[in-house]
Amino acid sequence: MGKKVIKFMDTSFRDGFQSVFGARVLTDDFLPALQASVDAGITHLEAGGGARFQSLFFYCGESAFDMMDRFREKVGPATNLQTLARGINVVALSQQPRDMIDLHAKMFKKHGMTTIRNFDALNDMHNLEYSGERIAHHGLQHQIVVTIMDLPPGCTGAHTPEFYLERLKVILDSDIPFHSICFKDATGTANPRKVYDTFKGARKMVSDDTILWFHTHDTAGIGISQNLAAVEGGADGIDLAKSPVSGGTCQPDILSMMHVLKGTDFTLDLDYEKILLAEEAFEDAMKDYFFPPEAKMVSPTITLSPMPGGALTANTMMMRDTNTLHLYPAVIKEMANVIRLGGFGSSVTPVSQFYFQQAYMNVTQGPWKVINQNYGNMVLGYFGKTPTPPDPEIVKLASEQLGKPVFTDDPLDILEPGIPKATKILEENNLPVTDENLFIIASCEQKGLDYLLGNAKVNVRKKSDEEAPAKPAAKAKAAAAPAPSGPRSYSITVNNRSYDVVVAEGSGAVQATPAQPAASAAPAAEPAGGGTEVEAPTPGNVVKILVKVGDSVTKDQPLLVLEAMKMESEVKSPCDGKIVAIEVSAGDTVQASDHLFTIG
Repeated sequence: MGKKVIKFMDTSFRDGFQSVFGARVLTDDFLPALQASVDAGITHLEAGGGARFQSLFFYCGESAFDMMDRFREKVGPATNLQTLARGINVVALSQQPRDMIDLHAKMFKKHGMTTIRNFDALNDMHNLEYSGERIAHHGLQHQIVVTIMDLPPGCTGAHTPEFYLERLKVILDSDIPFHSICFKDATGTANPRKVYDTFKGARKMVSDDTILWFHTHDTAGIGISQNLAAVEGGADGIDLAKSPVSGGTCQPDILSMMHVLKGTDFTLDLDYEKILLAEEAFEDAMKDYFFPPEAKMVSPTITLSPMPGGALTANTMMMRDTNTLHLYPAVIKEMANVIRLGGFGSSVTPVSQFYFQQAYMNVTQGPWKVINQNYGNMVLGYFGKTPTPPDPEIVKLASEQLGKPVFTDDPLDILEPGIPKATKILEENNLPVTDENLFIIASCEQKGLDYLLGNAKVNVRKKSDEEAPAKPAAKAKAAAAPAPSGPRSYSITVNNRSYDVVVAEGSGAVQATPAQPAASAAPAAEPAGGGTEVEAPTPGNVVKILVKVGDSVTKDQPLLVLEAMKMESEVKSPCDGKIVAIEVSAGDTVQASDHLFTIG
């Protein structure tokens, strides 16, 4: 009996870009390497979706639809091109109404995609019903997902093989159409024995011709072991990547996996020399890109505070932009508490961002002093049902701070249709009302409009850049910490909090030790000249200012949209009054406690 040929998807040009470069890669730069992959005989490639949809508009000044068209043209008609979708969020970070979920599938089919991998971070399979039906309706293959990870120490109640197999049973008993099933570990933390037991059990539950797939990241250094456990347990396919993005926060390397399968009953059935040539071409294409040191490191502590590889560098890139990278170790540590109390949704976008944002708020503002809007909506049920009930005290705090009750109905039922709203925005800005433009507005909001109006800013980090890519900072009240650059030890003060910071030689890894407890940032203060100052609650980028000088505002009225850690949130007025001064502009980078507005 011959060896079983294990299928694989090359994730280099989507997850690789997201996991290493925060998804900020220009299409012209990688197309030669894509051609080399085709020449090497690779016939299944990840080509977009996930963060690679929004990031092209946000940071690259490119259309994701144009990128997908060029991708398809380069690989030819027969290659399986796959993208990633987040259930009812599709490729946005916020939930999308039914008409936009349908338009997502229609547009991705139109622009050359073959398969959509579709997941819900809460493992609420009800959230996959409509999106899965529309994916299949538009002629795409639907790969339905169970998201997995290991919980922080001391946590029980979900994320066991039994839990995953129960989720699989829900899928099999439902009417959701699917063509394959994937168990997705965005954090790379599921221990190999659990992976093996999950696939062993799943193989018994499905028919012989059902394709089972496994996805992981190598952030914790166990990706190869996980892949081997999945294959031995009955997986038919795995995700792999090529150097220079393989390993670390991305997927294990193709060549490494070929080596590990030697002497087993499994093979990838590839030519070493052809893959080596493809890797060399890819390394050459990426040689001018800045590689964050944390993207190529093994991070054992991720097993204690699971952070997805695809979100890790996106977050650290933004922390570099806002000069807050020194806070990263403390935030990752705090994530364990946030996950423990939040109902055990899988740490994958967008829930991983909810976790990271809340951990960030806990570190900078004091534990649970401020409930992040997205995290609060999750524990209150507005994104679906969490695997286990969130902590009652956290639910109470979220309800009080957000002014919302617990929600138990279908999230799609409270969303207004997206096409009429997007149509109005396009018409008001004299832009063509096309399906592509409608979806760009709905999924990318203000930054999508900026792109369509020709106002997008390119923010891609390359070694050859003479100027730092970060946007100019707004007027700050405290000195910002410098971005790491070589081995040094120093002390800094941010928002009245002192840190002893050490940047490791060689790797550039940053450690920051608080010298004193954090001071809670007040949302508003009475300036000497009279009026109420509105301050930034967290570092971030100003996306849109919603008021102008002279406007009358009421308490809790949104004043500004701030982007922080891949998510957008509103800064609201702390009181009734009139806008006396606006201290920032769209595109500015602000630090926590920066002066945004004065209300008289």
